Amino acid sequence: MKIAIVKLSALGDIVHAMVALQFLRRHSQGIQIHWFVEAAFAELLADNPDIDQINVVNLKALKKNKKGISQQFKQLKSFSENDYDWIIDAQGLIKSAVVSRLLGKNTAGFDRVSARESLAAMFYNKTIASPYVGNTIDRNVQVITESLGFRVSEAMIMNKQPFLFYRDCSDSYEGYFSTTKKNIVFAIGSTWESRNYPKENFLEVIEALQQNSLILWATELEKERADWIAKRSAFARVLPKLTMNGLKAVIANSDLMIGNDTGPTHMAWGLNRPSITLFGPTPVSRIYQTEINSAIKSPSKVNPLKLNKQDFSIVEIPAVSVVEQAQGLLT
Repeated sequence: MKIAIVKLSALGDIVHAMVALQFLRRHSQGIQIHWFVEAAFAELLADNPDIDQINVVNLKALKKNKKGISQQFKQLKSFSENDYDWIIDAQGLIKSAVVSRLLGKNTAGFDRVSARESLAAMFYNKTIASPYVGNTIDRNVQVITESLGFRVSEAMIMNKQPFLFYRDCSDSYEGYFSTTKKNIVFAIGSTWESRNYPKENFLEVIEALQQNSLILWATELEKERADWIAKRSAFARVLPKLTMNGLKAVIANSDLMIGNDTGPTHMAWGLNRPSITLFGPTPVSRIYQTEINSAIKSPSKVNPLKLNKQDFSIVEIPAVSVVEQAQGLLT
């Protein structure tokens, strides 16, 4: 059997879907798995032994350059020659549904009630019911595995194997790691300002823990905030800008990840590394909480069907709560 999984973006969402791969391979050892992804996230999938082929698209670029539509259309149609038995849209958007349909006839995805964009369900031959308000990881696993006729239990996900893989690049970051203190990685940025824990609070956490704190950054604004923290703490160091391979390596070799509800924090779960995810305007149901992966939610109530980007309640999470959980995970 040959299948295509369409999960184009974003970083954390792809991580949440990738956990299904090990169960697909275990269920059907002869299966061939192709994954369709936006170019910016292709490296996240790299080196995974459960993916036979990574197919890159660049649909986001079409927002700035409409002339590329014809080329992207031809590229996607050419992939239909792979003769997929099933194409599974794990995204639930009209965009991803159209991509799925261009790849072949046998398409599967969320039903109208479950899809993020209900009209996407019109493009599928088979639909899977998985309430949008449900756990994000469960939903991703359901739509992929149940489309192929089998179920994965919560216990199986809880006992997953790490599923992010990287090539050795220790020479690019080993000078930042300590051999005498715990190495804690901080993800201080996200796509929404309201999802960001204040830099002052991160500083308070770092000062209280007094371990080797390594700060990630992706944008210039995040770099400014990272530098601000590092200038005020002898325990904080700003990491260089990392490739996706380097990011996987750094997280995999850390003792703890602390950060906002954002991709790198979810990667820690995918690597079976301890983590604390801080939630403000987004629901805690986006993650699995385990013995080593915990969450702290602000006091606000969140409607998963209508997220409020003006909910800045994450600032109300006391730094002491983060410190206490971190100390528990580091012992």
